[in-house]
Amino acid sequence: MNQMNGYIVSLVPPSNFRHHSLKLIHLFSAGIDSLANHPILTDSAIPITTSSGIHGPPIAEWVILTTLVASKHYATQYEWQKQHRWATDRSELRGTTDWVGKTVGIAGYGSIGRQVARVFSALGANIHAYTASPRPTPSSRADTGYFVPGTGDPSGSIPRAWYSGTSKTSLHTFLASGLDALVIALPLTPATRHLFGEEEFNVLGRRALPAPTSTSTPTASPTSIPKTSFLINIARGPLIDQAALIKALNDGTLSGAALDVADPEPLPADDPLWDAKNVIITPHASSLGLEYVRRSYDLFMTNWERRERGERLFNLVDRKKGY
Repeated sequence: MNQMNGYIVSLVPPSNFRHHSLKLIHLFSAGIDSLANHPILTDSAIPITTSSGIHGPPIAEWVILTTLVASKHYATQYEWQKQHRWATDRSELRGTTDWVGKTVGIAGYGSIGRQVARVFSALGANIHAYTASPRPTPSSRADTGYFVPGTGDPSGSIPRAWYSGTSKTSLHTFLASGLDALVIALPLTPATRHLFGEEEFNVLGRRALPAPTSTSTPTASPTSIPKTSFLINIARGPLIDQAALIKALNDGTLSGAALDVADPEPLPADDPLWDAKNVIITPHASSLGLEYVRRSYDLFMTNWERRERGERLFNLVDRKKGY
């Protein structure tokens, strides 16, 4: 924690902190779910900003890393390496594939989702975006938040289809749009807890193309309909009904999953998720990197300067929305 001149930079402010003179609190984290019942959040009106916007580069690289590990069957080939085995029977690699022409759905098109879109599109994939609020015009699709320069999708022009809405119908329309992979990059709120469960995984696995609705604005039809979909969660574990995910992996509804988060965390050693089929699990480490702290302080200093000029702050927490 660093306190000086009326601001605090902290992972989590101490509950007994005297805050009557504070002008701004900046968090190293992107989410505020760890502060849900903290007096700083519930009993004060002090502006709180998060570090949302700095996570795009490392997390997008983690997404690509784990996706390619799965699609290239790297785990199998790594075992061959450890066995000093130059395999001549390639039958175990017949299912390998690349991402040219595939479709990646991104639920939550913020700074992380946009950088994921940028990298996947560079591989030749098509992008379908999903947001709670409609984005019908080019200006509404622009990124007005903080992002690392040279990254992301500032204009919002990468997705070939954009879906929106908060109802099950709108979510299912998006999930049924022919996705080879689904990336979950949404905030955890009471409304999004267990947003993805058995019903959603079944919709994702059926691959039936829906007719456009008022909550979606697809600009093109998928070129191919895959049999199964790969799920990636880099947001929060409770966004997913974990028991339903395990079932979907084990019965083949989903082709696999890459999870940097779980419910609960730490994930108990005897949790059945560890042994689910085709799952990659890392300990909430996708955003780690030598650049993290510097970028977080850069964001804070940007906000402090904007505050001094009376400008809108990046990532100002809306206490009613919970993020």
